[in-house]
Amino acid sequence: MSDRSVYINHTAAYFPNEPVSNDEMEAYLGYIDNKPSKSKKIVLRNNGITNRYYALNKAHKSTHTNAQMTALAVRELFDNDPEKLKQIELLSCGTSSPDQMMPSHGVMTHGWLPEAGGIEVVSPSGVCCAGMHALKFAYLAIKSGETKLAVATGSERFSGLLVSDVFEEEAQKLKEMELNPFIAFQKDFLRWMLSDGASAFLMTDKPNPDGLSLKIEWIEGVSYANEMKTCMYMGADKLEDGSLKGFMDYTPEEVMTQSIFSVKQDISLLSDNIVPLGGRKIKEIFEKKGLTAADIDWFLPHISSNFFRSKIYDMVEEYGGGIPYEKWFINLYTVGNVGAASIYLMINELFNSGKLKKGEKILLLVPESARFSYMYAMLTVV
Repeated sequence: MSDRSVYINHTAAYFPNEPVSNDEMEAYLGYIDNKPSKSKKIVLRNNGITNRYYALNKAHKSTHTNAQMTALAVRELFDNDPEKLKQIELLSCGTSSPDQMMPSHGVMTHGWLPEAGGIEVVSPSGVCCAGMHALKFAYLAIKSGETKLAVATGSERFSGLLVSDVFEEEAQKLKEMELNPFIAFQKDFLRWMLSDGASAFLMTDKPNPDGLSLKIEWIEGVSYANEMKTCMYMGADKLEDGSLKGFMDYTPEEVMTQSIFSVKQDISLLSDNIVPLGGRKIKEIFEKKGLTAADIDWFLPHISSNFFRSKIYDMVEEYGGGIPYEKWFINLYTVGNVGAASIYLMINELFNSGKLKKGEKILLLVPESARFSYMYAMLTVV
């Protein structure tokens, strides 16, 4: 591996439509069985989110695809100048909510950027870590000398999976069986957490001649799927033994009446494990790299809910010596949980805030509950 350095020189973000307040959510997502959700207030009270974005109108119709939003963020990187798009050599796009199973999200995004010409495209999949995997691929491509200018993106369009239409067949089936038509908490829970949007980074082997850049010092990841059951899933259902039954093994009727394509989460598995397992790796990284909390000027943890804020604080205090809240930077409350895009959106907002000073160190933490994966990175402001 070359000793070539890698820099994030520009960042951009795209949010569809106007921000949606807590009171407006069901106007966009709709009511299941024409009744307000019982869990909405509880979930919102815990997650602390006050605004989010939907690529939907109030008729529950899509206004943007995931690929379109991602391409709009990429265009913003290049000042919407078609000629500048020709500089791209590699497009690395991470998401957990592609618009279709095939073709890949990356090539569909490329399709909205015809001016870029023929380029290499990669599409890491996963959940929240997918954006970090896209970032690492671009980082390694530049560091190896294979690529000089790359664009990495993180994006999500969850809203199409959250609308009441997705659950209506299941609710009506329950009604026919004379059961309570309210959808199980593991499905309803995520309707009040997730948001749409995209963000993009322009990455090169040289820093900006003027202004600030972010030098990527290292990116590390770990999966604990070898010891953990599935926690967050879509296009499948979880069986009593903890295994997943995928959509291809259901009949078309079962896919509809069991809302197989909704996003689901095993809440008990999440709350007991997501933070402790993240601490295991952060302890290893701190020891290996000789880091202490005092070395970190900014801490950007991706959290799905404010519920985890104090738990992550305690975890870092135990394993890394503690990072005071004044060093934290989180925008969950104003943009919502945007999955693979969340860490990009935090970096974008901080990078353009005027708060950064040369020499400062930024620690990134991205947990993924799907089957307990984690990504960490260190950036230096240069």
